[in-house]
Amino acid sequence: MTNTISLLGLQWGDEGKGKIVDHLAKDLDAAIRYQGGHNAGHTLIVDGKKVVFHLLPSAICHKGIKCYLGRGVVVSLDALFEEIEEASDVIGNIEGRLVISSACSLIQPYHIKLDQLREKSNTITKIGTTGRGIGTAYEDRVGRRSVRVSDLYNPSKLSSKLEEALEYYNSIFKHSFGSTAIDKNKLFDENLIHAERLKPYVGNVINEVRDLQDNNKKILFEGAQGALLDVSLGTYPFVTSSNSSVGGIASGIGISPTDIDYSLGIAKAYTTRVGEGPFPTELFDDMGKYLAEKGGEVGATTGRPRRCGWLDAVLLSHTVRLNGIDGLCVTKIDVLDGLETIKICTDYSSNLSMEEMLESMILEDAEPIYTEVAGWKEPTAGIQSFDQLNSNAQSFIKRIEEICNVPVIMISTGPKREDTIIRDYPL
Repeated sequence: MTNTISLLGLQWGDEGKGKIVDHLAKDLDAAIRYQGGHNAGHTLIVDGKKVVFHLLPSAICHKGIKCYLGRGVVVSLDALFEEIEEASDVIGNIEGRLVISSACSLIQPYHIKLDQLREKSNTITKIGTTGRGIGTAYEDRVGRRSVRVSDLYNPSKLSSKLEEALEYYNSIFKHSFGSTAIDKNKLFDENLIHAERLKPYVGNVINEVRDLQDNNKKILFEGAQGALLDVSLGTYPFVTSSNSSVGGIASGIGISPTDIDYSLGIAKAYTTRVGEGPFPTELFDDMGKYLAEKGGEVGATTGRPRRCGWLDAVLLSHTVRLNGIDGLCVTKIDVLDGLETIKICTDYSSNLSMEEMLESMILEDAEPIYTEVAGWKEPTAGIQSFDQLNSNAQSFIKRIEEICNVPVIMISTGPKREDTIIRDYPL
């Protein structure tokens, strides 16, 4: 019996996790974010209204589900409160349904300022961050400078931590960027105001999750960014600052890796990426423009256009193996409708061996080697049964299964919840 399920994007993010969470929600008791910050973007349609969640778990839209932010998440309280207000306008009051770990690190104004100064600098490699302080907040966690949620309720400790942090950051602002200092007293007061507003949401996530497990409740572990952005396993240095792969779940929540019963991986029928970094199958021609336009490929968080390319099955099969994926969900197959020929990257030509490339994720000189499959003119949009797919679309899905050696259990054929083919339900 499956009680705990992990939901992981297997590319560079934007795979369509929000919709799949929404689909699973009817059978869930709880959903937990385990990493990242408000640099994620999950788009949902609730009662005909479009909602974009950046920090809150996507399952918050469903009133019977309790949602958590685990200790692996870095939290901007300004962003959190804004999102709670926006969510409440659509789904009502969520107090009592959202619990935030007291061990979460907080994103402070100095994190955002440094992040943005770095991205504007001409002497520092551009990573293509969202400029929201996520990376610098994680730097503080590793550097043992983090102000955590629990510190908000110990004014003396909060004061000393902010003083220590600003001594470090204000020096960087002045000497490295010629920028102004951040006032400690003002920042201290702002944190105390936030503390009062946050108090109803703070709790002990580890204990609550253990209680859920002991009572055989259905729990979803929800990742934010895609596996190829994992700080340890992704296309370094063009990655996020947390472990977005399955390994981040244990440390980001406080559970054992053996507590995961089923791992569901999500991938688009093609590949997209936002920001800088290598992208072997990226298309710079009319086909790339076609995929971007038909797929509506604009970042939900940043508004930046997504880079588009053919499905990279080399990287997909790699992330399937890394994350112990039990079943795949392929999204946006309908975007490929009408194409005469579809390409799948099944190998690379490179100065490095495949083993070397995947170990280091050095993909800059990787030239894709494609397998061509027949496209289809019959629309897949809105289809809800695999048998109703045209034979070429079925063959495309079967080819993905063969390459990745894992079953495709769900196929998204459009943006609506009902636009989904379910071949083997994971819960």
